[in-house]
Amino acid sequence: MTATPPEIQPFRIDVPQAQLDDLGARLANTRWPDELPGLGWSRGVPVEYLKGLAEYWRTGYDWRAQEAMLNEFPQFVATVDGQRIHFLHIRSPEPGATPLMLLHGWPGGVVDFLDVLGPLTDPRAHGGDPADAFHLVVPALPGFGFSTPLAGPGMNPARMAEVLVQLMTLLGYSRYGVQGYDAGAWVAPEMGNQAPERVSGIHLNAMLTFPMGTPGELDDLTDVEQQRWRAMQDFNDGYLQCNAKRPQTVTYGLHDSPVGQLAWIVEKFKELTMPEDALPEHCVDRDRMLTDVSLYWLTGTAGSAAQIYYEAISATSWDSEAVDSSHWTDTGPSTVPTGVLVSAHDVTVRRWAERDHNIVHWTELGKGGHFLAMEEPAALVDDVRLFFRSLR
Repeated sequence: MTATPPEIQPFRIDVPQAQLDDLGARLANTRWPDELPGLGWSRGVPVEYLKGLAEYWRTGYDWRAQEAMLNEFPQFVATVDGQRIHFLHIRSPEPGATPLMLLHGWPGGVVDFLDVLGPLTDPRAHGGDPADAFHLVVPALPGFGFSTPLAGPGMNPARMAEVLVQLMTLLGYSRYGVQGYDAGAWVAPEMGNQAPERVSGIHLNAMLTFPMGTPGELDDLTDVEQQRWRAMQDFNDGYLQCNAKRPQTVTYGLHDSPVGQLAWIVEKFKELTMPEDALPEHCVDRDRMLTDVSLYWLTGTAGSAAQIYYEAISATSWDSEAVDSSHWTDTGPSTVPTGVLVSAHDVTVRRWAERDHNIVHWTELGKGGHFLAMEEPAALVDDVRLFFRSLR
């Protein structure tokens, strides 16, 4: 590890008060719609629930306290191959710690990982083995949070991986692991594909796997695998279709209305957390959830964060060298040792994962949802430690 190079600059979050005042005024002046009675969450976020959450956001939630808490962590920005990247860089007190990059998904950001930062960097202080310590690099993916503006079209998972591999080079890490979920579970294997001599291992959760149309590949699925495949087919992916096909059009409503942005994200916390019938704040801390939403609103990144879906699913012709729509279904066979942690909500099918990745570690957690770092942080920490311990 070398000294921080001049291309990397320290960063602190300092949102102008005028932006916070504007947010409060917009929340106070929300034009609320009617809704059909007695439908609960079946057709979207209920009005009365959202009114209560929006009012708490306006009058009870303290952004400045959250901002101060985030600023307790070392933060930096760097321009890597034309793309601005914001990241946390937390060095472990253990000199022999393993460098590890943590990659979030949508609708997430660096705040997803706040509950795992201490245990991963300083296991000695959290009742763990100091040999399991990590130096952490936690970037906001391009287009998310303060990793903006996007450098241009073509920022698909493979392109993001290129940028992040270069970031690790700038930081002086020649050998490191990667952990990712959701969109991060697309980007992490791409980093392994592009730099297999540098990426020591990849740990994934909320990983998507798909059949490839091979004759007979659906014939002998286990009962659990059949349930997961049905869940994938039955999942209400309206947000995905909007993000993937018309991200700019969706942006106008989300960028102009904080309640629109709140509803768009809180529905995912309701739908993807466990237990499924619980309110989202019963699964993820309410202030943490609102900090996530606030970052999307205050950075104006509803549209740029959605672009990864367009690039991974819909883009085919911006630039034949920069864009490859195949990244949604197949990143190519990987040689990097890969571990997978499957929550109770996940739909990951092992045989399809093993087809595309060098799976050497598999854990069926049996609890938790999509946002494991917030829902079951101790379980995620334990499995990350176990996986990378096996590679030492």
